[in-house]
Parts: sequence; C-alpha cells; structure tokens
Amino acid sequence: MAKYPHTFVEGFHDASSVAQMTYRQVGKTDMVVSNLSFGASSLGGVFRATDDEESVQLVETAVKQGINYIDTAPWYGQGRSETVLGKALKRIPRKAFYLATKVGRYELEIGKMFDFSRNRILKSVDESLERLGLDYIDLIQVHDVEFCHSLAQLVQHTLPALLDLKAAGKVRYIGLTGYSLDALMRLIPLLPPGSVDTVLTYCRCTLIDQALLGSPLQFFRLHNIGIINASPVSMGLLSNRGPPTWHPATASIKAVCKKATEFSQSSGQDITDLAVLWTLALTEVPTTLISTASILNMEKNLALARQKMTEEQRLAAEKLISEFFKFLSQNNWENIEVSQYWDKMGEEGIEQNTDL
Repeated sequence: MAKYPHTFVEGFHDASSVAQMTYRQVGKTDMVVSNLSFGASSLGGVFRATDDEESVQLVETAVKQGINYIDTAPWYGQGRSETVLGKALKRIPRKAFYLATKVGRYELEIGKMFDFSRNRILKSVDESLERLGLDYIDLIQVHDVEFCHSLAQLVQHTLPALLDLKAAGKVRYIGLTGYSLDALMRLIPLLPPGSVDTVLTYCRCTLIDQALLGSPLQFFRLHNIGIINASPVSMGLLSNRGPPTWHPATASIKAVCKKATEFSQSSGQDITDLAVLWTLALTEVPTTLISTASILNMEKNLALARQKMTEEQRLAAEKLISEFFKFLSQNNWENIEVSQYWDKMGEEGIEQNTDL
C-alpha cells in the first residue's frame, strides 16, 4: 500500500509515526485501519475516574500518531464517552479518522439497559451524531447481540432500521458486536447476505482464549465480514494492576491470570506488553482495540504498535499459553453475564422493549 493511508492529513499528522504504523483493510469496506485502534470506553470512566481534558488530549495524540479507527458507544458512561470524544474530534480533521459507535445498550438500570426496538435505534443514532458532533458515522454496530430477547427482533426490526439509516446517509457500514461467538454465528445466516460488514468481539483473541482464531475466523471470512478485535489484555486480566472488581471472569481464571502475571514479572517481562504484541502480530486480524484514559499508556501502546515482537517476547508469550492458560478447564465467561441479566429481569418482572 502507499506510504500513508487515505486518512493521512498533511500538516496534522506526525508523518514519521504514521509511516511506522501498520494498516489493514477491514473486510470488504473501504476502511484501511491502523492495526492498533482506540476503544473509547475508557473516556466514559468505565475502568477508573478520568479527566475529560486529558481524554481530549489523548485522542488527539493517538490520531496524530497514526491511529485512525475509534470505537465508542452510548453505553460507555451513559453517553459520556461519546460526549468527550465529540470534544476531541473538534480538533481533528474529519478525514483523519473512522468512527464506530453502537446501538442497543444504554442505561445502568436493568430495565433500561437494552433496547433493540426500531424507534430506539433511530433515536439512538441521532443522539450519537449530536454528542459526537458528526454528520455521519462510519460504522454503526448492534451492541452485544447475545442479550437480545430474540434473534427475530434483530432480523426483522433492528437491522432493517440500520439499513434505513444507511440509505439516509447517516451511517456508512453496519456491524454486530458480542462476546458470544456462537450467537454471532447463529445470527449472521438469518440476515440478508451482504447486510453486515463487520463483527466486533472482545477477549476472544488473547493469550487466555484464542477461540476467534478457529472456525469463527473462517466463518466470518466466508461471509465477507471484517473482524474487529478488542481487549487483548482481557479487560485487565493480563495486567499488573489486575481486572476491575466487576470483571465477569470466574475465580479460577482470575487466579491463573494472577499467577501468570507474577511469573512474567519474575522473568523480567511485562504481561501487558506480551499480550498486546502477540495480538498485533496476527496478520489475520485487521485491527485490535485498546482502551486507556492515560496519555502515558497510550504512548506506550503506540510504541508497541510500531515495533515487532522479539523472539524472546514470542517465546515468553507462548510459555504463558502452554504453562498457564491451556490448562484452564474453562477459559471464558460466555453466558455468565447473559444469565445474570435475565435472572435480574425475571426477579423484577421486566421484559425488554420489542417490536415483535
């Protein structure tokens, strides 16, 4: 490809930094994106208390140095992530980035958390455009499809609403997101061929869990769907700080991750660096989202994206897989959060809003 991506803006970007980044096409879209991309959930204070001005500076720094794909959602901080991002984007040329957001997941209150109805979808996109200060969204995604009460709702009402928004020019591409690869793979054949451009899944392409790299990868390719990977550090499991208190992983997964982190430290390695570099080295994955609200951490991740994994680091990562993670009897938390959600809905006698 050319030295610089289509999103390069003379006079705005740090040309030398951009030239060192790797860019790959996402599926059949025209989006050629940085292999390291920015997940803006952190701007909503999802992981810790954040400073909005630092967040604005962080976004500008990331894009100037070559990150050209940004992912957010109304759910992140209940609109705060999009609002803060909107402030940052005022400082950045529109050509310099691709913006993805989501519909379907919104409030902390259990009865208002999910709403996949047509009217809410249409209203949600208008709200996102206003918060972001944009005329259009590059990629609109259905947020966490496994939480929808019925795939029929998504097939008959949610996706048609998004197709109407695409026809109106408010969005360019349509995607699905979810932790459950099974739910994504059951939903896609029910939808019109070519109607879905991308799939975003998180924590399924890590040192702990490589489920995405098996049959799901081939399935998405067969359907001409681009893959967006998220959270190579498994939402903090593969970090020295450890996961947030709300992390849904089982106690056994958390315990093994703690041992693996301590082993890495004793070996002179940073487990987060290993996790990020291992994922970025996978050429079959176009981009990997990383979220941080720290400029220092962002600059560290950008440095990782510009370097190649050393043989020592590769062997260290493989050792973590072979000596720690491959022996987990359960290496994921699929359906744990979904079951908790529906149990809570049942206890309160609440049903999801629906068009069915």
